[in-house]
Amino acid sequence: MKAAEASKASASSAAPASASPSAARGLRAIPGSVWALGFVSMLMDISSEMIHALLPIYMVTVLGTSVLAVGIIEGVAEATASVTKVFSGALSDRLGKRKLLAIAGYGLAALTKPVFPLASGLEWLIGARFVDRVGKGIRGAPRDALVADVTPPALRGAAYGLRQTLDTIGAFMGPLLAIALMWLTASHFQTVFWLAVVPAFLAVGVLVVFVREPHRPEGARAVRAPLSRRALAGLGPGYWSVVGLAMLFTLARFSEAFLILRAQAMGLPAVWAPGVLVVMALAFSLCAYPAGALSDRFGRTGVLVAGLMLLLAADLVLALAPGWGGLAAGVLLWGLHMGFTQGVFAALVADSAPAALRGTAFGMFHLMTGMALLLASVMAGALWDAAGYQATFLAGAGFTAAALLGLWMLKR
Repeated sequence: MKAAEASKASASSAAPASASPSAARGLRAIPGSVWALGFVSMLMDISSEMIHALLPIYMVTVLGTSVLAVGIIEGVAEATASVTKVFSGALSDRLGKRKLLAIAGYGLAALTKPVFPLASGLEWLIGARFVDRVGKGIRGAPRDALVADVTPPALRGAAYGLRQTLDTIGAFMGPLLAIALMWLTASHFQTVFWLAVVPAFLAVGVLVVFVREPHRPEGARAVRAPLSRRALAGLGPGYWSVVGLAMLFTLARFSEAFLILRAQAMGLPAVWAPGVLVVMALAFSLCAYPAGALSDRFGRTGVLVAGLMLLLAADLVLALAPGWGGLAAGVLLWGLHMGFTQGVFAALVADSAPAALRGTAFGMFHLMTGMALLLASVMAGALWDAAGYQATFLAGAGFTAAALLGLWMLKR
């Protein structure tokens, strides 16, 4: 990749994607494979969130795990996924077979689901959680690169926003089902975990049947060493600026498990704990597609600023606002900030990375932000155990303010 080409690609991350006046816009213009990938994400999220919405409380109240241990487990699990994404993304660039790797990742995640109801101790849950995250790591970067491969540049923000919307519909349907099933089964965790197996295998079926991978253009060369120093340098300064900003931002948004624990500290019964994720995911799903479409038309930076301001408000409300109203407002703001940032960051990566290195670019992006999430979750758990929930959320507010400053400097 020549320096001029890298600079040209990275410059597009700071401006709206260009499009001809006749370019089609709207949901109907988004390719069918993006819709299918969205429904795959939705089904897998229904399965995962039925389990993960209950897992922190199950570990703390049933197995006697400390909050710090929950933070470490969550952070290490996500970091494991992030490390895996680097290699799967690079492999998808090398082979040109993104769908195959996505099937392997979703399939592995589906196979871990029966372990949760069968687990007899904490070590089994930790093992299943890690293997599940390895599956997430295998599928993540190839899937995100595949969205860019099949989507016109002028629709990237909308496409990533749509996939995030469908993904988060699953993220609030899962906890809703968990609540209903916990009520029907008198809080029998294992029954809920067993029923979560079904949508996971449905997700794999939809991926196999309905997602189409475009053929690699004739004459296009595979990148033989996507993780070499030369290839990584070819990603360009614009791409690495996006990664640095995302890492700073990730330090402010530790695992959503702490939202559940915040509700538990107020006395919320275990049967209603998944409702926290329902509120968050509902807000996320409602704004992810509109935020992505706005970033296509008016630029990514302004949408990211709005997302960071929402996160700052969420942290302050969760730290300082009293009562159930304060909790609900904080969780709602947290979900809104996710909708305004996650798809937009994915579009920025796709904008700034060369097409031949998209898998590697998404893999490195997820690796670096995953390391930041590990650090953020460990710090959040340690602050919680040492000084209470207020210290955790106020620290998040401080990192968010730093991310806003970093975005301002990057824009200048």
